[in-house]
Amino acid sequence: MKIEVLGTGCKNCNALEAATAEALQQLGVDQPIDKVTDYADIMAYGVMSTPALAVDGEVKVVGRVPSVAELKELLVAAGS
Repeated sequence: MKIEVLGTGCKNCNALEAATAEALQQLGVDQPIDKVTDYADIMAYGVMSTPALAVDGEVKVVGRVPSVAELKELLVAAGS
């Protein structure tokens, strides 16, 4: 599974990365989180508002930082 946080490094982008890492830890999944910070790469996903979270190339969250519980549900559904 490939997990990517799309964003330029703003406060919310960092918060999404931290919440995703916490969700993975609670699920017992040792998975790296890649950062996509280049505007062209972010726009290639069709994302116009950051932060965003992509799992296996599919954008799952855009423009907000979901709770750890919501992220856990999302990751389990994606097959973590």
